[in-house]
Amino acid sequence: MSYAQGPGAPAAGLKPTATTWRVTSETLALPGGEKMGMVGGDLMVDVSDRLRLGVGSYGAVRGDRGGFITLGLAGEFRQRLSPNWLAHTGLFVGAGGGRGGTSALTGGGLMLRGDAGLTYEVPNVGNFAFGVSHVQFPSGVIRSTQPYLRYEYPFYSLLSPGWDNPSRPSTADAASVSSRHNEFALLARAYKFPAGALRDDGKPQHSSMQLVGVEWLSYLDPHWFIKLESEGAMGGQSSGYMQILAGAGYRMPLWRGRAIKLHVAGGPAGGSGADTGGGLLLDAGVALQQNLSERTSLEFSLGEVRAPSSSFRAQSAALKLSYQFGLPAVSAPPVAWSALGGFDAENLRVRVANQTYFKASPQWRNRYVDQAVSNLGVQLDYFVSPQWFVTGQGLAAYAGEAGAYMTGQVGVGVQGQLSRRWFAEGEALVGAAGGGGLAAGGGLVGQVNGSIGYRWTKQVSVLATAGRIQALRGDLQANVAGLSVAYQFNGFIQK
Repeated sequence: MSYAQGPGAPAAGLKPTATTWRVTSETLALPGGEKMGMVGGDLMVDVSDRLRLGVGSYGAVRGDRGGFITLGLAGEFRQRLSPNWLAHTGLFVGAGGGRGGTSALTGGGLMLRGDAGLTYEVPNVGNFAFGVSHVQFPSGVIRSTQPYLRYEYPFYSLLSPGWDNPSRPSTADAASVSSRHNEFALLARAYKFPAGALRDDGKPQHSSMQLVGVEWLSYLDPHWFIKLESEGAMGGQSSGYMQILAGAGYRMPLWRGRAIKLHVAGGPAGGSGADTGGGLLLDAGVALQQNLSERTSLEFSLGEVRAPSSSFRAQSAALKLSYQFGLPAVSAPPVAWSALGGFDAENLRVRVANQTYFKASPQWRNRYVDQAVSNLGVQLDYFVSPQWFVTGQGLAAYAGEAGAYMTGQVGVGVQGQLSRRWFAEGEALVGAAGGGGLAAGGGLVGQVNGSIGYRWTKQVSVLATAGRIQALRGDLQANVAGLSVAYQFNGFIQK
């Protein structure tokens, strides 16, 4: 990768970006006196001293709406009141639903959440926040105001806007930045259910379920790690089932590139009639990891999952293909470019996307067959060369009476320059989809897209997309029209 001096690039160094993982807990009041306990998870990046933006998800973990999950975009404005106290106000715009929320509760699926409160910072521990939020589904019947509690874990990321970087040495100097070990995995998982597992209509759960998804591990030291995974059903009569689990684990090296991993995790899960009760799913397991190369490994894991508030439980087996990499371990002070000789700058892009599905098959959904379905979501692209990139997307319905429809897909794409600012792209993806009455069969779908893009600035592009999505074992066939806004930046990965 080249590091040609870009216009306006900082010559002295790079200022780390303040980043925050946060977890929110609140209880919504639903019609009829019903309560639904929700947990939210967000990744936020500071745009300025007062404004931060990010992505997040909210899911049911208490009550009787397991599988009620939304995805979306978050923003927050903060004002410091004292050395430790801040006032904050935020907005979340998302999409989703589930577990009886398709039309009765969420309508098309658009979710708006506003909040205001106070944050108290505890050095070396994290931030603790409390306040009042209001949640509304404009095309549904949910309108609820409630208190909330939040924990925030702040850290710093090394990111560079745009795809231009100052020239710098190819080898690290004496003040080289250290790295923090991470793993990213594509995974396929199978659940085997016992005879006592029931669906939410009281009938027996299908004997098995197959899922696909992704997993991210970040190591706190050579052995302990934290993890986040997201998976959706793609087989076993459970299209629309989704789970988002966070947890921790321990890795013990053995010999010849082998290691044993132990983990525990929990989070919201459900959908497609799977009776996860209030929605909380607990997971524990053990895995054998074998390195294939310096950066890749294959992992086989066994475990068990169960929902404490219902009969949902299963034995789990998973196969994971992992990519291992190091990220710079930085704090607030600026980092000299000469200290980054041990890292490669990688071209990354995040897209905020709208995709609308249009009928391409008479039975593509089981109701409102002539109505289009609009979806909101996020796409992340990693350019392995100036032309080729790997991509992943997560989308959820917000209009078209299909609340609870979600899809998560991964794939590859290619980009070609048409002129200095205009470019064309093509991409092919595969993954899981379901919910909202769309006829996704077992849940496995494929999608192809073609896009025309305009590079507005060094960092920002706009793309218009046309494509096609189709279920591999179902009647879902739809033409896709999309519009997305993309932000280009560099991340740094250890050589």
